[in-house]
Amino acid sequence: MRGRGDARSSSALAVSWRPATWHPRLDMGRLSRPMSSFNYRNLPRLLLFFLFVGSFNCLASYSRATELLYSLNEGLPAGVLIGSLAEDLRLLPRAGSRDPQSQPTEHSGTELNPPLSFSLASQGLSGQYVTLDNRSGELHTSAQEIDREELCLEGGGGAAWGGSISISSSRSADSCLLLLDVLVLPQEYFRFVKVKIAIRDINDNAPQFPVSQISVWVPENAPVNTRLAIEHPAMDPDIGTNGVQTYRLLDYHRMFTLDVEENENGERTPYLIVMGLLDRETQDQYVSIIIAEDGGSPPLLGSATLTIGISDINDNCPLFTDSQINVTVYGNATVGTPIAAVQAVDRDLGNNAQITYSYSQKVPQASKDLFHLDETTGVIKLFSKIGGSVLQTHKLTILANGPGCIPAVITALVTIIKVIFRPPEIVPRYIANEIDGIVYLKELEPVNTPIAFFTIRDPEGKYKVNCYLEGEGPFRLSPYKPYNNEYLLETTKPLDYELQQFYEIAVVAWNSEGFHVKKIIKVQLLDDNDNAPVFLQPLVELTIEENNAPNAFLTKLDATDADSGERGQVSYFLGPDAPSYFSLDSVTGILTVSTQLDREEKEKYRYTVRAVDSGKPPRESVATVAITVLDKNDNSPRFINKDFSFFVPENFPGYGEIGVISVTDADAGQNGWVALSVVNQSDIFVIDTGKGMLRAKVSLDREQQSSYTLWVEAVDGGEPPLSSTAKITILLLDINDNPPLVLFPQSNMSYLLVLPSTLPGSPVTEVYAVDKDTGMNAVIAYSIIGRRGPRPESFRIDPKTGNITLEEALLQTDYGLHRLLVKVSDHGYPEPLHSTVMVNLFVNDTVSNESYIESLLRKESEINIEEKQPQISIEPTHRKVEPGSCMPTLVALSVISLGSITLVTGMGIYICLRRGKMHHREDENLEVQIPLKGKIDLNVRERKPMDISNI
Repeated sequence: MRGRGDARSSSALAVSWRPATWHPRLDMGRLSRPMSSFNYRNLPRLLLFFLFVGSFNCLASYSRATELLYSLNEGLPAGVLIGSLAEDLRLLPRAGSRDPQSQPTEHSGTELNPPLSFSLASQGLSGQYVTLDNRSGELHTSAQEIDREELCLEGGGGAAWGGSISISSSRSADSCLLLLDVLVLPQEYFRFVKVKIAIRDINDNAPQFPVSQISVWVPENAPVNTRLAIEHPAMDPDIGTNGVQTYRLLDYHRMFTLDVEENENGERTPYLIVMGLLDRETQDQYVSIIIAEDGGSPPLLGSATLTIGISDINDNCPLFTDSQINVTVYGNATVGTPIAAVQAVDRDLGNNAQITYSYSQKVPQASKDLFHLDETTGVIKLFSKIGGSVLQTHKLTILANGPGCIPAVITALVTIIKVIFRPPEIVPRYIANEIDGIVYLKELEPVNTPIAFFTIRDPEGKYKVNCYLEGEGPFRLSPYKPYNNEYLLETTKPLDYELQQFYEIAVVAWNSEGFHVKKIIKVQLLDDNDNAPVFLQPLVELTIEENNAPNAFLTKLDATDADSGERGQVSYFLGPDAPSYFSLDSVTGILTVSTQLDREEKEKYRYTVRAVDSGKPPRESVATVAITVLDKNDNSPRFINKDFSFFVPENFPGYGEIGVISVTDADAGQNGWVALSVVNQSDIFVIDTGKGMLRAKVSLDREQQSSYTLWVEAVDGGEPPLSSTAKITILLLDINDNPPLVLFPQSNMSYLLVLPSTLPGSPVTEVYAVDKDTGMNAVIAYSIIGRRGPRPESFRIDPKTGNITLEEALLQTDYGLHRLLVKVSDHGYPEPLHSTVMVNLFVNDTVSNESYIESLLRKESEINIEEKQPQISIEPTHRKVEPGSCMPTLVALSVISLGSITLVTGMGIYICLRRGKMHHREDENLEVQIPLKGKIDLNVRERKPMDISNI
């Protein structure tokens, strides 16, 4: 069941009617439209309307303009059915609709001929959001999602037909319309349909404040329940209950609360309400988070920082911290000298905290004339020269005045000390170099270096005069005996220009009346080259990647010299142990390397550098430079050999150790880590990454494959990784694991007719066998080990070829069946293997009764086995070992085994080299003979010549 948008239709210039009650509903994410029904209570109104417009019936009958109204939620996905124009225009019957009260449709058939065609009259903005099926007339949402706020609140246009957007002034659910013009063809069904799609709002927008920081100022004397509107309320593009509904504070600080007022247009404004007494001097600011919440389900939130500033009022007056200060002034003080300052504090701000100072009316005018008070700063200065008749004590009452406040009061008690008019005299006599009042000393001067003599005396000769040294520095002033009133100024410590270059001291003389006289002495030190350059780091540790660019920057050496001028200028030089391809700029101290460094060639460099100053004589210091060349993955793994060859006996157990593949990588660390893998035949062979041990996963059979050639790849751990490959050849050594296979005769039940006229020495037949092994393991010998018949000894077998020949002429008594048990044995080591076959020879002129012969073959008669070693001209490779000689034999076997392995290895290499030269010798080798009689399947085994001498 499909749902679609609500539809309302009306015919232009005709009666427009719709059901009295209509409730749209949402079905499965799509809007469903109500079923139309006829209301009989509207019948009288319809009749009156037809009478009124009777004169326009002709025009109305040709009118085919219709209006449809749909509604749907914003944000629906593509493909949601809005409505079917064919059904809503009654051009097609509704499936399953049999309401007798519904209006009859214009066409009763479900298929119309010619078919209906629907198209948009113009492709406007509205056409981007809907798709119209040209055949069915179904209207669906398009891939362009409908956003009601974007269409109707930000970019909406006028309500014009042909694909536009209509916006009403009210923020209601139907205030946003998409307008479409649809043409219905062909001519006999022509309709010009105006489609309105009302976009319903959903809660898809959270409230948002226009600014992230909102400030509200509240006077500190604001009474409780004071209401202040918060500017910049939150905005929500959604409408109705989806818009902003309420506000709240995250922290009310127990001082405030929020209230929301709604105006006539439905806009809500938050108000801040003061709930407690405020004091700016206690706390001048409150910060909280204001949260706006809409009425959606679930509700969406927006927030901003609300800063509540407390504005100042004049609720504090100036205050002095003390009630009285005492001031002493010497009688010879200079006019304009500040003698004291008073300061009051007002906790208010701005104009409320402005303070002015003034004398009280109780202060005598003489005191006001002698001491001036600055009304802004509160500084008291000596305004006129102190005369001999001036009072020694002055009481100054000072007022601190604030706006609207009672003045604060402080008393300044000034005491004047009279001075003698002929002070003591200080007469210097300099020893050190003195120019324009500045004494110059070298920093290398020794301790107790004299600077100057001072004579201290009283001009009037009636007062005792003392003196002392004032100031910081390595100096002292001491009486120079045996003279009176003579003092020597000298140094007490070594002077250091680098610690301090200038001193200012004073020689103070005072008499018994308390009068003081000062003589200022300035001492300037002269610098000497007493400091060598100092490297910031005595050991400079550097790293550089190998394969660096030429003239690569390494570091900038930095040495400092505490001396001044040329004595502090530092030059840099390489030590004698520095390689020639390192360069050091003597001025800047920049260290570079002129060539590429190779870590594999040399990883660490260590040499010295010198820093030399320009003093006379020059001083220098030495630092050590340690350079570590960092590895780069510039070396591929390298195998010890390009080709590896291993000789392995066949039937070698699975995962046995075949041999070690040795590989190295000149790089270090991760770059030098090598992983080995088998490139081909990895299903048979595997290699240990760590040890390089090559193993076979399965047991190897030489008869199936005599050698293996595989490639092993070595990959390092660098980035990107480098690799190399090596060729591995594995040769399987034969083991006697296959007994001879008799190919002829093919069965123990076969027989061969031998004519009595056969001459002695004539070949009768042969035994043909092959051995899958090689070498001595494949050399076959034939022997008859059992006989049965009239005279079976008349036949013999060649031990090499297996040919059976007649030895003696056949007699009349030799007629019948002769049975020969032939043993086919190889010469394998350590144990030869063999097979047996029964050769049946029937001596007669003809074969007249085959069944009789077959019955003879089926008889199980015993055959005496005569074990005889076949006589073949091959020297035995081993002999029977006596039990009493086990230990010497074991030692000999061990030596022979070791020699055999060496010999076999050399022979294997020789065979590989001589393989191409072996074909011309094939005719000289032993060949397997073809049977004289009978048929043999030559495809069973291809006999290959065997060169015994090579084995």
